Amino acid sequence: MGLLSKKDVKLITDPLADNNPITIQVLGICSALAITAELKASLVMGVAVLFVLGVGNVIISLLRNAIPSEIRIIVQLIVVAALVIIVDQVLKAFAFELSKTLSVFIGLIITNCIIMGRFEAFALANKPWQSFLDGIGNALGYAVILLIVGFFRELLGSGTLLGIPVLGDPIEKTGVYALGYEDNGFMLMPPMALIIVGLIIWVQRSRNKTLIED
Repeated sequence: MGLLSKKDVKLITDPLADNNPITIQVLGICSALAITAELKASLVMGVAVLFVLGVGNVIISLLRNAIPSEIRIIVQLIVVAALVIIVDQVLKAFAFELSKTLSVFIGLIITNCIIMGRFEAFALANKPWQSFLDGIGNALGYAVILLIVGFFRELLGSGTLLGIPVLGDPIEKTGVYALGYEDNGFMLMPPMALIIVGLIIWVQRSRNKTLIED
């Protein structure tokens, strides 16, 4: 048997599509609306949640038999808060401008319902390795949606990707701007993120009929 069994692989792959934490479980919507106007911010938030959820799930799993049920939520909050502080300090040290862009949203990872949900639903009942895979899978599922939303919002709203112009120069009227295209400012507003997430949900449910609610 290899490093990953079929069950282990499902822990990673299921959240990427048919059990996605944003589009299927409807968790973590706030950050999907708030920080996806830029692809770079979406990427950094995805990596931050990947670290916090992957490591946090392992820690909670290791402590699961030692945590009194009466204080388990407090312990979980302490663990995730400590990991978020690490992320915040690393961002301030190596990407200060981006840390200002994300500002309060990095701190709000502490209350991200995806993280607390996986602590409660999985890490408290499973071994560290499986908990790690579950954390990685759900964080990747979260990150994929953020990247898709961020890609379209920045591309159509600013004409850039990762801050790099890809549609031409709107001032010099080169590229698609020479054809009369104008950046769609509405794409940079939070409601557009909700519309894009809605379109992703529609595509998922059209592809897999079992996801349609009764």
